[in-house]
Amino acid sequence: MGDISGAIYTTLEVLIAVACCLGNVLVIWAVRASGCLKQPAFCFVVSLAVADFLVGAVAILMAVVVDRKVWTSFHGCLLMSCVVMVLIQSSVLSLLAIAVDRHLRVHIPLRYKRIITQRHSWAMVLACWLVAVVLGFIPMVGWYNHQTLAMMDNSTTIVCQFVSVMDFSYLVYFNFFGFTPLPLLVMLALYAHIFHSIHKRLREKQARSADSHAYFAKERRLAKSLLLVLVLFAACWLPLCLMNCVAFFSKPEDIPQAILYGGILLTHANSAVNPVVYAFKVPKIHQAYLQVYRKCLWGRNMQDWQGADSNNPTSGELIHTKI
Repeated sequence: MGDISGAIYTTLEVLIAVACCLGNVLVIWAVRASGCLKQPAFCFVVSLAVADFLVGAVAILMAVVVDRKVWTSFHGCLLMSCVVMVLIQSSVLSLLAIAVDRHLRVHIPLRYKRIITQRHSWAMVLACWLVAVVLGFIPMVGWYNHQTLAMMDNSTTIVCQFVSVMDFSYLVYFNFFGFTPLPLLVMLALYAHIFHSIHKRLREKQARSADSHAYFAKERRLAKSLLLVLVLFAACWLPLCLMNCVAFFSKPEDIPQAILYGGILLTHANSAVNPVVYAFKVPKIHQAYLQVYRKCLWGRNMQDWQGADSNNPTSGELIHTKI
């Protein structure tokens, strides 16, 4: 039964990894093609898409390696586990940056473009990743599972497992309680304030121009889309975080393997869901997606036409005559 569940888990991980990579590459291309990179909010969207892409290309691969019980050095396994933590922190910080950016755009619309330039937004993206690297690699400098290392004796390798090398006090007290619920609560408070302010300003239509009304209506639509991304992130990550709490305060064995697999798959699936949200909820990215589809469809039709033309030398003349 364990082998079957492991095989199903690995298959689903591979499918999610492919969806993560393809979907987020398309998001990055769509933002660039639509010219949205000039807008600070979309710089943070690209940062989040890069983190999601790396989840598919790197984190899921490492998760599968760990599940297959591969033998590695202790610090090699710890390094792989820390990379996963970096991607988690970069996603949280990118979502926080998006919320702060939306808040500033609504509350200081006239000064926003002067204060938040493209260079400033990319500097904030870089800062988010640097902070994520520092927070994610803290276990490498000593906050790891010393008990596993002590039990190795003269052995130089161990069966690489996340729970074997990571200290649960780091996962629960530092990563979860310190850098997951608090940022999520701050983001929810910012979005609540954003919607309250927009609703208040939209009710003052008589005192505002049509352009001002359209501006705030547009900001409300985009804020709703980005809030959905935040809610999905929380819904996908909180179950696994709660499992870590259970494992820390009781025993890791108390969590059934199938439920643990489900929690891990849910966190990885979140990185594949975001491109779908952008496709349906963000008009500029939706339009860029349609352009890609039309180009692919047009290219395929051209190839079919050229193939028919090569098989029948007179087909081109017949079509020309009909036209």
